[in-house]
Amino acid sequence: MSKTISQVSEYDGVLAQKKKARRKEAFKRTLPLYFMMLPGIIYLICNNYLPMFGILLAFKKVNFSIGIFKSPWIGLKNFEFLFATKDAAIMIRNTLLYNITWIILGMIISLFIAICMAEISKRKAAKVIQPIICFPSMVSAVILSYIVYSFLSTTYGYVNRTFFPDHPINWYATAKYWPFILTIVHFWQSSGQGSIIYMASIGGIDKGLYESARIDGAGKMKQIFSITLPMLRPMIILMLLMSIGRIFNTDFGMFYQVPLNSGLILKTTQTIDTYVYRALLEMNNVGMSSAASVFQAVLGFVLVVVSNTVVKLVDSDNALF
Repeated sequence: MSKTISQVSEYDGVLAQKKKARRKEAFKRTLPLYFMMLPGIIYLICNNYLPMFGILLAFKKVNFSIGIFKSPWIGLKNFEFLFATKDAAIMIRNTLLYNITWIILGMIISLFIAICMAEISKRKAAKVIQPIICFPSMVSAVILSYIVYSFLSTTYGYVNRTFFPDHPINWYATAKYWPFILTIVHFWQSSGQGSIIYMASIGGIDKGLYESARIDGAGKMKQIFSITLPMLRPMIILMLLMSIGRIFNTDFGMFYQVPLNSGLILKTTQTIDTYVYRALLEMNNVGMSSAASVFQAVLGFVLVVVSNTVVKLVDSDNALF
């Protein structure tokens, strides 16, 4: 009996050693992958998690002479400045309307570009067109502002000299034109980059589906609406949910640099981000700036959760979580 127990114990010990050896071998095989992940993990921690410490600033009256931790708590008073001004409704309205318009139109334009590029992907022209449409996304806001100014300058701008030589328009003093100007500039800069993800997704669709559709007599439009768009639905939903999460955030450079910080057109160019920056220039209050960031983040999180819940009820397979 004791001999049997000893044999079982010895067998268990051998199994344990083999498992340990397999785990060690597996770790050696995956070690290079861990090293490849390391830069991304460090960036994620430094860029996404360490700044969360700044949430404290939103609820304090910061006094750097005594330090952040010893600064007094003031509750929600830092949030009041966002709504204590007559411009509160304007900046929230502009932020929401611009983002809603840009999300909807941006998705349509990016899909259109991606489908067109997929159709000509095997041609030599695609190697030239793709870099051209992606190049604007690499242009900084400062350079972009000068490009726009070269078109809209009252005296020397291309638009006035070409179309309105006798009665030039002072674009930087007329607010009603800027929703259209900013929308055009935004899509010129971002549509090419936004289409890349859809192009990659289209490249992963089984080509046999298109061949079967062609044999059955389906034309290009029929293939797009019956194969391409349905197969892209998970990616469209994912991109839509991610965009909704930033619906209260705007591109600061687009709304501050491109209009050249003109006070005459703030009615249509003022957003939460630009308002906070201008408030900081005047009041130098870090707590107020942090409160605005927390306000944007919390509302974005709530909207993502609500949107994902709706998607989950309609089509649970395509929900984000």
